[in-house]
Amino acid sequence: MTTQHIETLIIGGGQAGLATAYELGRLDRPCLVVEAAARIGDQWRNQWDSLHLYTSARYDGLPGLPFPKGAWEFPGKDEFADYLENYALAWNLPVRTSTRVESLDARDGGGYVADLGGGEQITCDHVVVATGPLGRTPALPAFADELAPTIQQLHSSEYRRPGQVQPGRVLVVGASHSGVDIAHELALTHEVVLAGRDCGQIPWRIESRFNRIGFRGVVFVFKHVLNRRTPVGRKEMDEFRSHGGPMIRVKRADLAARGVERRTERVARVESGRPVLEDGTGLDVDAVVWCTGFRHRFDWIHLPVFGDDGWPREFRGEVAESPGLWFSGLSFQYSVTSMFVLGTRRDAKYVARGIARHGAVRGAA
Repeated sequence: MTTQHIETLIIGGGQAGLATAYELGRLDRPCLVVEAAARIGDQWRNQWDSLHLYTSARYDGLPGLPFPKGAWEFPGKDEFADYLENYALAWNLPVRTSTRVESLDARDGGGYVADLGGGEQITCDHVVVATGPLGRTPALPAFADELAPTIQQLHSSEYRRPGQVQPGRVLVVGASHSGVDIAHELALTHEVVLAGRDCGQIPWRIESRFNRIGFRGVVFVFKHVLNRRTPVGRKEMDEFRSHGGPMIRVKRADLAARGVERRTERVARVESGRPVLEDGTGLDVDAVVWCTGFRHRFDWIHLPVFGDDGWPREFRGEVAESPGLWFSGLSFQYSVTSMFVLGTRRDAKYVARGIARHGAVRGAA
C-alpha cells in the first residue's frame, strides 16, 4: 500500500476545485487536486457542441485571472474548458488528472483516507468534494427502459448535435434551460415535442447590449437576495436543486417560432412502448432526449452526513458534524450564483478560509 499525506485533498478539478486550490495557495495552505478526467476542462468539452455559457465573460473569470474575451461576449464551452486548463497552468496548481477516488473514509485520530485503487491511498486533514453543482450521474425515470427498442434514447450528457438523433419526431423531456436549448436546436432538423413543467424565463435577451443593466440587476438578486440566509432564498433552494433554473437564452417565443410543440405535462409512464403524459396522452416519437438533469452519487463517501434527499448536510460547504469535510461548487451552496461560474470565487474563498482557520489535525497519525 502506497500512502501520501496532504493537508487538504480536493476531489474534482472543475472551476470549483481549481478556485478552492487557488484560494488555499493564497493562504499558504498546501493542497492537492485530483481529477478523474484525463484533462482539465473535459467536463465542459463533453457538452453539446453549441453550448455557450449563460453569463458573459466579465462574470466568467476565476479568482486571479479574468476571462480573455470581451466583457459582454459569451464564451463557448470549449473556450471555457481551455481557460480552466490554462488557469491551472498559470497558477501552477497542484493537479493530478486521471485519478479517481474510489472511497473516502474517516481516519483514526482525525482527518480522512481516500482510496485511489491499485493499492494507493491519500490521507488528509481536510477534504473538499468538488464534483459538480448537481452531480454527474444522469437522472433517468425508472420507466425509461420500457420504451420500444426502435425509439432512440439519449440523455443530455450524451447529446452533442442534431445529426446524432435519428430522423423523425423527437420528444425532449425536461424544460429547464438545457432542455429548451436542445429542443430549440433540434427543431432546425426535426419535429420536436418539449414536455415538462414551465420553469419560467429570464424576460430579456442576455446577449443584447440594451439589457446590461437588467443583467447586472439579476446578478445582484441572485447573489445577494436569493441565498440561504433569506426566507425567499431558502424557499428557492429546493426549487433550483430539484427542477433546475429558468429558460435563459431561449424563450417561449423562440420555441414557438421554430414550431416546437410545447406540453407542460410531465412524462408519467410508458404504455405499449410509447411515452405517455400525465394527462393520458400517448406520444408517437422516434427518439427521446432526456434533459432530466443529474443526481449526486455519494455512495463512495462512507460518512453519515447525507440527508434523505441525498444532499450533504452542509452550510456554505462546511459539514459541521464531520470536521474537515467540505463541499465546493454545490448548487445553492450559498446562493443561486453558486451554480454559475460567477459564484465560484465567493464560495471557494469561504471554504479556503475555513480550512485555514482550522489548520492541520493535531496529533493525527
